[in-house]
Amino acid sequence: MKARLTLLFIIVILSTGNAQVIGSTFPEMKTETVNDKPVVLPQDTKGKYTLLGLAYSKKSEEELNSWFNPIFSKFIRKQEGMLASFAYDVNVYFVPMFTGVNAAATGTAKKKALKNTDPQLLPYILFYRGELKKYKEALDFEKRDIPYFFVLDAEGKIVYATSGAFSEAKMDALEEAIQD
Repeated sequence: MKARLTLLFIIVILSTGNAQVIGSTFPEMKTETVNDKPVVLPQDTKGKYTLLGLAYSKKSEEELNSWFNPIFSKFIRKQEGMLASFAYDVNVYFVPMFTGVNAAATGTAKKKALKNTDPQLLPYILFYRGELKKYKEALDFEKRDIPYFFVLDAEGKIVYATSGAFSEAKMDALEEAIQD
């Protein structure tokens, strides 16, 4: 599957400290779908596990792209036949974040997503526009140029966090966190 989100990740500049986030509740984040439908995280995802991929800069795009196909194949694509019993019932969202002067680019990014993104992937993209400080502090972002991934339990608590490019070890850990 071709999963291109080229222009979506012209996002924000970010730096932070090293606080532990596992066990904390994911902070409320008001997002929108490409069609402007509001989705509030984690409130609107409660009741089942949720995998979130957050991106903050253009430079994080390459590493984020390395996750699309594996996540789509493992958690989104509908399994058929005998494989259906191994299917996951999990929310999955990729969230480009637009803050400061970049917030004005959200509408343009949505239009480009509609035009350039595989339609199968569009329901799994949420756009955030707003303040960044709250998330920097709560989610312990260490580097601005890498994507961050969080697994939330059915109540919205962070049970696993990782960052950077895809690896089989990280995917195995994500899968294990979702299965627990």
